[in-house]
Amino acid sequence: MDDITFARALHVLAIVHWIGGVSFVTLTLLPGLTHSAPAAQRLDLFEMIEGRFAFQARISTLLAGATGFYMTHRLDAWARFAEPRYWWMHAMTAIWAIFTIVLFVAEPLFLHRWFRERAMRDPDGTFRIVQRLHIVLMTASLVTVAGAVLGAHGAPF
Repeated sequence: MDDITFARALHVLAIVHWIGGVSFVTLTLLPGLTHSAPAAQRLDLFEMIEGRFAFQARISTLLAGATGFYMTHRLDAWARFAEPRYWWMHAMTAIWAIFTIVLFVAEPLFLHRWFRERAMRDPDGTFRIVQRLHIVLMTASLVTVAGAVLGAHGAPF
């Protein structure tokens, strides 16, 4: 097995874990809490469960970024960023950057505090906003994954 194959396998595993976790939070955790947990308990349950995943997502996004950069460098694929048919490389980079900024910058600096304060005032409204944002990010992520798989296997875009 060569280094590119190994890097690609790690990259795919990181993406499966990260985006799969986002899908779980979006499609299972948030609706489950909204429909079954009393508003007073919802915030603490969400923070407990999602907080464990956030740590894992940080590791997955770091691994995805490192392996993606490594493969781009090793394959000297930088020129793909100048070609529109490789739109999925831009999309992968953008999705990675959004999640990295949220997980490593926004959440620790202000997002966690904002979410907690707003959820204490208006739990239903806050969880609706979070659900919608998760749906947007999950959808963009899945479109990007599909585009990357098709593009990496020669689909003409």
